[in-house]
Amino acid sequence: MSTKAFKQEKIEAMKEKFAKAKVAVVTDYKGLTVEEITKLRRELQKQEGDYMVTKNTLAKLAAKGTPYEILDEALKGPIAIAFGFKDEVAPAKVLTKFIKEVKKGEILSAVLDGKILTKKETEVLSNLPSKEELYAKMLGSINSPATGIVGAVNAVMSGLVRAMDQVAKKKSA
Repeated sequence: MSTKAFKQEKIEAMKEKFAKAKVAVVTDYKGLTVEEITKLRRELQKQEGDYMVTKNTLAKLAAKGTPYEILDEALKGPIAIAFGFKDEVAPAKVLTKFIKEVKKGEILSAVLDGKILTKKETEVLSNLPSKEELYAKMLGSINSPATGIVGAVNAVMSGLVRAMDQVAKKKSA
């Protein structure tokens, strides 16, 4: 396979990822070993994401015409891009945790909803709860009043049954 064909294949693969991604996080992978990058990639894949080490020029070509084109300024030096296909928060969470564990690499920036995020904003994003956590909290809030009503109705019914039982015992005595 020629070099040009290989590069074109990489660009097409990256274009596909950009098209499906809800978020893209640019990282500096300097100092990471192949094993560490593989471990990070596996963690991101568990969260329906991916991690791709790439050349800046190829990433710029792949991002052209997409909302991720604004990453242009962040694509300097050795970079890798983490993509999130389902949850916007998961890649930032996984990367932040991983960087703290191995003490190598760093988050440079991210793109979310067509807006570029700084390193600091991406760290704030990583502290947000995931969609599943938010859904669970929301359902808990919705269920809470219903649970209270059921408890109150059951308490009234139990009191009525006990009162009737007491009346029945008095009449039989």
